[in-house]
Amino acid sequence: MPGFTCGLDATLRVIAGKWKPLILYFLAQGGPTRYGELRRAVRNASDKMLIQQLKELEADNLVKRTDYKEIPPRVDYSLTPLGRSLAEALVPLCAWGTEHMAEVSRVFAQRETWKTKER
Repeated sequence: MPGFTCGLDATLRVIAGKWKPLILYFLAQGGPTRYGELRRAVRNASDKMLIQQLKELEADNLVKRTDYKEIPPRVDYSLTPLGRSLAEALVPLCAWGTEHMAEVSRVFAQRETWKTKER
């Protein structure tokens, strides 16, 4: 059993991965979601990365994968109660990002100018 230094450490280990918070966010927006819908929502993730992160979220009991055993294949994803509670905990981060989006955009644009100057 891994030791955590605090609750934030435990949370960050569970959502570690570039796309996991976005996956949780989009799954929290509605009911069960098909893979194709998630792929369109999480636009810049490769198929390999999205599948890997979904498998990890499923292994961590945050996401439930339902395979309907049909032809053509039909699979959807939904949040478990634990996943829903984590998605709800991410709501304040979403609000912060929305409130400060313009400032964060300026900071990232400024950071890009620093990178070009260093080259």
